[in-house]
Amino acid sequence: MQAAVLDALARIAHGLYALLVFAAATGAGIGFGLLFRRMVRRTLALGQVPRGVADLAAKIVYYSVVALAAVVGLALAGVDVTGFAFAGSVVGVALGFAAQTVASNFFSGLFIYIDKPLQPGEYIELPDYGVIGRVVEITMFSTRIETIDGRVLRMPNEEVFRARMVNLQRSVARRLDFLVGISYDADPREAREAIEGVLGRDPYVLDEPPPRIYVDELGDSAVVLRVEVWVPSWRWLEARRRLLEEMKRALDEAGIEIPFPQRVVWLRVQGGGGEEALGLALRGAPEGAGGPAEALG
Repeated sequence: MQAAVLDALARIAHGLYALLVFAAATGAGIGFGLLFRRMVRRTLALGQVPRGVADLAAKIVYYSVVALAAVVGLALAGVDVTGFAFAGSVVGVALGFAAQTVASNFFSGLFIYIDKPLQPGEYIELPDYGVIGRVVEITMFSTRIETIDGRVLRMPNEEVFRARMVNLQRSVARRLDFLVGISYDADPREAREAIEGVLGRDPYVLDEPPPRIYVDELGDSAVVLRVEVWVPSWRWLEARRRLLEEMKRALDEAGIEIPFPQRVVWLRVQGGGGEEALGLALRGAPEGAGGPAEALG
C-alpha cells in the first residue's frame, strides 16, 4: 500500500515537473516571440512596408517561435516528439506545394518593399510585358498598375520582381529625343531656329542641361535633325505630346517641308515600239505621275 502511494506521488511529481518544464519553455517562447515580433515590425516599418504586411510578417514570426518553443518544451518534459516532427514535416511539404505561388508572391512583395525599385504614384515601364503606367498600389501578393489608357492591371509580385523594369520618374528630369526630317531643299539653320523658338516658349523645357539640335543623319528622303530636351520626369508625357505638335506647326509656318519617303526610278526601254508603249502608259497615269518618267525616257 505504501509503495503504491509512493509510486503515485512520484508520478504526480514527475507530471508536475514536466508541466513546469513545458510551461517554462512555452513562456520563454512567448517572450522571445513578442520580442522578435516587435523587432520585425519595427524593421519593416523603417523600410516603409505597409502596416498590413508588417503585421502579417510579425504574426508569422511570433507563432513560429511559440510553436517551436512548445515542441522543445514537450521534448524536455520527456514526451516523444518524433511523431510531431514527422507530422509537421508532412504537413509542411503539403502546404509548401499548395501555397508555393502565394508564398512566392508574398516574399517577392517583401523584396520589392526592401529593394524599392518602384513606389506608388511612379510611372514605370515593363518591357517584357509591354506595360507602361502608374503604380497605384503594392499589396502583399500583387501590384496594381494603371496603364496610360486608363486600365488597371493587376500583376503578381513575383512577375513584377523578376521582370525588367524601367522607372520613368525616379530621376528628377528625363530627356526627350525627337527625330525631325526636313527636305534637302530646306536650310537646317532655319529649321533649328524654328524648333529653338518652340523649345524656348515651352514652360517644361529645362535650361540645364540645355537643349541640343543637330543634324543626325542624311537619309534617303530627308535631312534628319535630332532634338534633345530635358523635362521634369512627372511631365514627360505631356511635354512630349505638346512639343511634337508645336514643332510641326512651327516648321509649317517657316515653310520648311517635312518630306514623304521618295524613290528615284530609272526606266530602260528596249526593243522597237518600247517608247510608244511607255508613252501610252504614262498618258494613262494620274496627273503629275508621268513628269519624271517622261524626262527619263
